[in-house]
Amino acid sequence: MIEARNITKFYRIPHEKTGTLFEQLLGRLKNRIMYEDFYAIKNASFSIQKGEMVGLIGKNGSGKTTLLKILGGIIEPTTGSFSIEGTVAPLLSLSVGFHNELSAKENLYLYGAVLGMSRREIKERLMAIFEFAGLERFADMKLKHFSSGMTARLAFATMVQTDPDVLLLDEIFAVGDKDFIPHCVSILNSYKHRGKTIIFASHDLTAVAKHCNKTILLDKGELKMFDETKKVLEYYKNL
Repeated sequence: MIEARNITKFYRIPHEKTGTLFEQLLGRLKNRIMYEDFYAIKNASFSIQKGEMVGLIGKNGSGKTTLLKILGGIIEPTTGSFSIEGTVAPLLSLSVGFHNELSAKENLYLYGAVLGMSRREIKERLMAIFEFAGLERFADMKLKHFSSGMTARLAFATMVQTDPDVLLLDEIFAVGDKDFIPHCVSILNSYKHRGKTIIFASHDLTAVAKHCNKTILLDKGELKMFDETKKVLEYYKNL
């Protein structure tokens, strides 16, 4: 379902401060600006089969979100390639696809477009999305007045309506309340039973152990291990 081949993503970090555009141009002309290549992901290769729910773990800065953004088509790898069969729905950040100055209803059209839905499809499913999220009363409220949990529920409810083949989830349970998390778990279990493929990035190792049959471990951008979840968690705890 997902095939990654030597995915690498690096950024150039300047080490000489240049305050103005003129100073930057002058520094480039005189080769004064020194750069360091920072590897967010380095030569990551793996295969994920249809119907698997794969955990993605590692410390902060290990490259989890970067990898999911690449697979979600949000950023491109510097080198390497990947292929995914079917439609993809990324739920990676509360800010991706949302605008705080727009109402919740307006944001559904915006976020739905990010997920590949047409305006007609969004209009037809608008009330179903608000009902699923339990936010019918807040359809015309600006998003800047929403809590992080309300925003997550709205994003998750929209994503579910697209019925994707592959879900990319980044700390989806971190902002959930006691009502939202069981709802998420129920949907994820349903998706697993229907043969959907899920990558679940989280620091909650208990949730990873409970829901994921395999797990990827990243460390400083490198794929350290990809195996059965129990083996990977044991290795990670002993590092």
